Amino acid sequence: MKFVKTEDLKIGMRLAKPIYNNKGVLLYDRNSKLTQQGIESVRNFKLIGIYILEPAEPLPPQSEEDVEFEKFQMVTVFSVEEELKSILERGKNNRIYNLAENIVRSYGRLDHKINFLQNLRSKEDFVYKHSLNVAILAAMICHKMNIRKEDMTETVVCAILHDIGKLTADPELLVKDDITEDEERELKAAEYSGIGIIESVFAASPNVKRVVMQAYKRLDAFHKGEEVDKNAKMVTGAKVLCVAEEYDRMTAINSAGEPQSELAQIKIMMDNPEYFEPAAVNALVGSINLLNQGTCVELSNGEKALVISPNDDNIFRPMVLCFSTNTIIDLAMTALYNDIEILDIMKTFDNRYVMSEEEIKAAVTKS
Repeated sequence: MKFVKTEDLKIGMRLAKPIYNNKGVLLYDRNSKLTQQGIESVRNFKLIGIYILEPAEPLPPQSEEDVEFEKFQMVTVFSVEEELKSILERGKNNRIYNLAENIVRSYGRLDHKINFLQNLRSKEDFVYKHSLNVAILAAMICHKMNIRKEDMTETVVCAILHDIGKLTADPELLVKDDITEDEERELKAAEYSGIGIIESVFAASPNVKRVVMQAYKRLDAFHKGEEVDKNAKMVTGAKVLCVAEEYDRMTAINSAGEPQSELAQIKIMMDNPEYFEPAAVNALVGSINLLNQGTCVELSNGEKALVISPNDDNIFRPMVLCFSTNTIIDLAMTALYNDIEILDIMKTFDNRYVMSEEEIKAAVTKS
């Protein structure tokens, strides 16, 4: 499965994920081939891009729980949009705590991992879908961290609200490829304007502003490579929000190109504990499926392999079957395989070697 931008879509590509219209009606199901009409639909919906299957790639299995998760996303995003618009236009929150409690009931009490499925996004719904996903992730992380229900609900409220300022910016900036420094400053200013909105509407709940503001500052420090003030204490909700926000932002459809793989993003956060609370990152790892049995991976020794037995204690060290040698390696046996590690999930099922035009010309010249 790979992400393809709308402008690069071609007739005959197979859909890895279904396409719905803006009313939630299914238009094109998984594994269906794109037609010219389908491509036009994607353009009309102003989607940034879609996920497609490669020619040699089988259709991934989809459980009933996966279907229910997609339905929940599709239905609940309309409630998120309605609530955020109400706060912006009337300065009042109507049902945001009820909305947060619904998310907590659905995904803040799970006793097992789920497949966290990313949704398709356009400039019109980008903020709403991102905010919903961050809220779902926050609920799951809080549950794994045994955070009490009242604090969990408040953290989910903060997740729904945290990007409200971006709704005041030019929507084009949310999906633009080559954003300039001035445009980036404009988007950042809009983001921080949300703090004032939150402070006004949630004056009776000052911790809501505190959580969002602390998360903003910590993530800004991470992206700028600035040192963290070790004396600055963060509330637990802000630590959770940092992890949930960064994970969804980097692994979802975006204008910059291919989304970061889930495994690579987890590794980045684990390698930066001063910015991302290890307990929250571990809670995320304990909530979502990352390296299931049957996942194809790339190893640090150049091998490609198949995960045959996940490792719950260390997701980066499962038991794998190497394709080239047909041998089984248990990466948990660090005494034998300490120098081998998983680099990433295999990005392509297409084994054709890709050469640039310059390489081809050079090869032709030599011959």
